Amino acid sequence: GINAEYGNSSLSFTHLMAQHQHVLITGTPGTGKTSLAEYVASLTGLPHINVSNEIKEHALHDGRDEEFDCFIFNDDKVLDHLEDLLKVRTSIVDFHSCDFFPERWFGLVVVLRTDNSILFDRLEKRGYKKKKVSENVTAEIMQVVLEEARESYKEELVWELESNTVEDMEKNAEKIAQWIKQHVGFG
Repeated sequence: GINAEYGNSSLSFTHLMAQHQHVLITGTPGTGKTSLAEYVASLTGLPHINVSNEIKEHALHDGRDEEFDCFIFNDDKVLDHLEDLLKVRTSIVDFHSCDFFPERWFGLVVVLRTDNSILFDRLEKRGYKKKKVSENVTAEIMQVVLEEARESYKEELVWELESNTVEDMEKNAEKIAQWIKQHVGFG
């Protein structure tokens, strides 16, 4: 049976499935991915993996793009690094891109959407250069990340959630925590 294939009779089929029920929170920069991921992690006790931080801390990039003031992440390095982290336990992952992850990693893909004027203000407050603000607001208008998610994952795995207010974040966190409780369990 399934247990014999993995050489460990204590691993159940359910456990093996649950290992790949990670949650990806994605969206244009400034939509509130990290804040939401941290909140969901606090509600569930699950680890939060901020991919942008991992890229910086572990040099999973090929240098900086000076024009857009960001690191050029290396897909292969990022995937190898995350694969090791995700083997340990179910995690909440946040990143602004989603189309290069293996589909099997995620049981839920949350795409945060933010009103353009709110997004503009958030990005300006971060001190982003005008060009970077403009590029990101345009990406949100064009639904770039949402389309990327819809093309990369099964329709039923992708949730599009509004992220304009603290109340939105709290409601979204509760909804995601409920999904985790039903599909994975806590801790």
